[in-house]
Amino acid sequence: MENIKDKVIVITGASSGIGAAAARKLIELGAKVVLAARREDQLKSLVNQLGDNAIYVITDVSKRADVDSLIKQAIAKFGHIDVLWNNAGIMPISFFDEGLVEEWDRMIDINIKGVLYGINAVLPHMIARGEGHILATSSVGGLRTSPGIGVYSSTKFAVKAIMETLREEVTRIIKVTTIYPGATQSELGHDITSPKIRALYGNLKNMPKMDEEAIANAVVYAISQPGNINVNDVVLRPLGQTR
Repeated sequence: MENIKDKVIVITGASSGIGAAAARKLIELGAKVVLAARREDQLKSLVNQLGDNAIYVITDVSKRADVDSLIKQAIAKFGHIDVLWNNAGIMPISFFDEGLVEEWDRMIDINIKGVLYGINAVLPHMIARGEGHILATSSVGGLRTSPGIGVYSSTKFAVKAIMETLREEVTRIIKVTTIYPGATQSELGHDITSPKIRALYGNLKNMPKMDEEAIANAVVYAISQPGNINVNDVVLRPLGQTR
């Protein structure tokens, strides 16, 4: 994993779950990480565990100014950015006839705009350097939809389209990777309020799920490849998940 040592890696949605798990692995491999999320208490605790090669920036990815500030602070601290992982996302799934429009709006703001704001903030820096790597977390729901996940799935299909287009536009100088996780042990979905979803799936605890480490390992794999190798897409599902 020599290709990871001393890389400066910015991770959104890093206060818990797969973002935090990946940060731990990357620090162990010698990277410098900038952790971004909204919950300062969890960010501060994680940075205290990770040591001097980690900093945090309180960031709401639905706010363009926050994301711009994140990138500026990362560059001010470490001099440059090698990797940006747009990982922040939410999943308050529901059926269309429940009309939970405010939840739809939040998913659009975080899952789509957050990715776009991250790309916009870091791309000029990477183009000027002539190198870089941008990752984003989509979902297997961004490859195939099903009842009850229409809006969430739409946002993750959007991430797929954004990242595929970005790759074609910058393929000569910047690596682009999209991660498509299946069900994972994380906080994702903890904010589901839909009575119909709860009746259909319960609290989601009985679904087959992957450990967070599985996604972290996939991210490490993508980042660690030699300079001329671009891992475009990684799809992971737990054994037993069919969709």
